[in-house]
Amino acid sequence: MGGHSHWAGIKHKKAITDSKKGKVWTKIVKEITIAAKMGGGDPDMNPRLRRAIDDGKAANMPAENVKRAIQKGTGELPGVNYEELTYEGYAPGGVAVLVEVTTDNRNRTGDEIALIFTKNGGNRGAAGCVAWMFKPKGYLAVNKSDAKSEDALIEAALEAGAEDVIADQGDVYEIYCATSDLDKVKAALAKKFPVASAEAIMKPENTVAVDEATAPKVLKLVELLEDHDDVKSVWANFDIPETILAKLAA
Repeated sequence: MGGHSHWAGIKHKKAITDSKKGKVWTKIVKEITIAAKMGGGDPDMNPRLRRAIDDGKAANMPAENVKRAIQKGTGELPGVNYEELTYEGYAPGGVAVLVEVTTDNRNRTGDEIALIFTKNGGNRGAAGCVAWMFKPKGYLAVNKSDAKSEDALIEAALEAGAEDVIADQGDVYEIYCATSDLDKVKAALAKKFPVASAEAIMKPENTVAVDEATAPKVLKLVELLEDHDDVKSVWANFDIPETILAKLAA
């Protein structure tokens, strides 16, 4: 996944400290609400809800906001009826893009997502056009500065149930596991190393090499999609060299 996962890490850190805190909170509230609706309001019994609450804490969301979102999800309080949808398409350079949304108006959201694609050199495709290129995985990142021994980190990750550890992604070790094992692996690793991030992702099976001329167009489209109020996650299979990413992230 190369440059994509590195950019995802940059974006994740940016989102938590983003000045547009209200937008970040809105997205987390939606995720907490739908997680509680689908799996119940007890985070100890609902891993998805627990991760959403952790994101809320990282974004300094007041506990009362979290509580209300859970209660709306469980039906204790009246709330909006959200549904989860996935849109698919292509960015410039033939990069495959998956867009996960949580919306209370699928027609409005679908039209707006399609417009973002077409106005930025991409196109929204039919259901199934790119989804087959991605597989659900658990993803964790540990800062290399927090893991003095690469061998110790790899051993701990594999013992915890990880499937793969990637050591050549900039300043982090990237750890992949089955989505169902994400919380177990995170808990085991956290006993020995600070875990910088842990999330359920859609990992591309293959990547598309993107050159310096195309990279800004691809990343602009991805960022505009991410900034949409209804968008939960954006996954893409671009591979942008670290040198280009560093220039663009500066």
